Amino acid sequence: MTTYNTSAYMLGRKKYQRPQAMLFADNPGILVDGLYIPDGYEVGADDSIVANEQYADQFIILSDDNRGEISFTPTRLEKRERMINGRMRSHHIADKMTISTSWDMLPSRSFGRYPSFSAQGASVYDQYPDVVPDPNNPEGFVTIPAQQFTTDGGAGGVEILDWYENHPGSFWVYLAYDKYNNFADPETRYVNLQKYNEIVEVYFSDFQYSVVKRGGANHDFWNISFTLEEV
Repeated sequence: MTTYNTSAYMLGRKKYQRPQAMLFADNPGILVDGLYIPDGYEVGADDSIVANEQYADQFIILSDDNRGEISFTPTRLEKRERMINGRMRSHHIADKMTISTSWDMLPSRSFGRYPSFSAQGASVYDQYPDVVPDPNNPEGFVTIPAQQFTTDGGAGGVEILDWYENHPGSFWVYLAYDKYNNFADPETRYVNLQKYNEIVEVYFSDFQYSVVKRGGANHDFWNISFTLEEV
């Protein structure tokens, strides 16, 4: 598979020491420089870095702003029956996970304008929140109000809703939390906290949102929640 995303991009898209806890993608990703990253380009990537339109809009990174707990509910699929001597036997089929989370007062959008993420994972509004290139003068700049509304640049309410509306089928969720037993190598399993360490193919089984406050001229605040069910 040709790799269009890079580890440098993913490192540039995180604001803090660890990546945002959740990422939605149209593919299970690949291992690049020790990091599991989705293949293709993020929704909002600058058109100039999109080398192949087939791989555009492949993933979104969800904001951690005002996010509640991420709840995991495993379901063990098995067939149990008692034998003639009374002892229980079980035929284990699989363990499947249900994942749910919610946000309170999440900005309805991550950026006031198209973020145009660069190859280094930075938006022009992230690099220059008040001064941006003048669209009418290639050599000039204009001052505008700050255009980044989620503190980490992660997806806001509308971006998450748009993903839900465009994904009636399955997709992949990348998770970054301390689950070191996903790594078999005892020498490295304890040093993978700063990366996505679990990737699960899921469906939406529930999705809800409410508009809590309408803003003035740039964004609203939403409450949003969803439940994901492993394929």
